[in-house]
Amino acid sequence: MTEPLRLSKRMSELGLCSRREADEWIARGWVRVDGQVVSELGSKVLPSQRVTVDRQASAQQARRVTVLIHKPVGYVSGQAEDGYKPAVTLIRPENRWAEDKSPEQFHPTQLKSLVPAGRLDIDSVGLLVLTQDGRIARKLIGEDTAVEKEYLVRVQYTKPGRLPDADLKKLNHGLWMDGKPLLPAKVRWQNDDQLSFTLREGKKRQIRRMCEMVGLKVIGLKRVRIGRVKLGELPPGQWRYLGPDEQF
Repeated sequence: MTEPLRLSKRMSELGLCSRREADEWIARGWVRVDGQVVSELGSKVLPSQRVTVDRQASAQQARRVTVLIHKPVGYVSGQAEDGYKPAVTLIRPENRWAEDKSPEQFHPTQLKSLVPAGRLDIDSVGLLVLTQDGRIARKLIGEDTAVEKEYLVRVQYTKPGRLPDADLKKLNHGLWMDGKPLLPAKVRWQNDDQLSFTLREGKKRQIRRMCEMVGLKVIGLKRVRIGRVKLGELPPGQWRYLGPDEQF
């Protein structure tokens, strides 16, 4: 017999929302199981039961925004630390990219519950996503994410000569980190001192650590793409909304 599981977990599995959103909607009486309102947190359901959400939940979700920032060096992705500002402080009307085509109007309430979906080191630059939408966060940073992230990495070889082809192959597949094999990556030379890395996982300082393993020192790191969404011409320190026609 199939085990029952928490309603909030089931809603997240179904892609309806994040667990946090699910708990909020359950408490508000916006969730139905087999047509019956379930408003008690911690309620359990069977996978065979039908879960639906009321229109108010869908309307609230539709108002949630996702923001793309070109993060400069010196900003942290999430909480403020060691005197460094979080990237969310850049989201002000005066920093909005003049060429943003989204019809969305900025309002300070959009900063509430706006969280980074993935991280970018303080000394790295490029595309950073902040979202109020739990579905997008789960898609980008969930354990089973298949969304690719592409980086341009300027490197310096710390040994005589040039990086051997065998070590380039190791960067693509064969390295271990934190006791586990890394997923296959796509790593190729862009020019004499710059590599393109495409990853499907994001361990802490992963690219820098991968490079160290084969004798490369990272001089600069820039994220240029997440899934189908590109950094493009977005200037450093500026932001824009994810467009209604864009999907990761």
